[in-house]
Amino acid sequence: MSRQPQIRDLGLGQDEATHLGPDGATRIRTFRLILVLAQGLRTLMDQTLRPDGLTTQQATLITVVEAFGGPSLTQAATALGTTHQNLKQVATSLERKGFLRMVPDKADGRKRRLVTTAKSRRYWRESSAGSQQRVLEWLSSLSPDEARMLFDLLLRLENEVRSALEAHRNGSR
Repeated sequence: MSRQPQIRDLGLGQDEATHLGPDGATRIRTFRLILVLAQGLRTLMDQTLRPDGLTTQQATLITVVEAFGGPSLTQAATALGTTHQNLKQVATSLERKGFLRMVPDKADGRKRRLVTTAKSRRYWRESSAGSQQRVLEWLSSLSPDEARMLFDLLLRLENEVRSALEAHRNGSR
């Protein structure tokens, strides 16, 4: 009688898991779990933002613009691990909605910088408490120590992924 796959297997068959070894199988499953969780969290946040006509991707861009204090399109695209073209589409949509402006760079007028608007800052000031409460609910199964540990581990992983993205952009793997 064959064993039924479980979500914790994450599509990694027993033969593959044996070939990878316990550590390798855990790392592959962790990667796949992060992807599944990311998609689920994105869906939940999209549902939260939908009544206001926003998406998680748009909210993430606004977060990056605020964090970087007026990044260029290229800087924002790099921070989000996406292409300049994709980022410009998101920025254009946010500009139409009045949440973002693309302004010429003072030193190089050919470059565009992204800045948030008063409407954007007002929106987030008024709505962030509700969004933050939902996120707290989604992560409520973690103890404070576990939440801190998860954050620290993901931050370490993010640094590694960022380095890999940079190497890929520079033509190496």
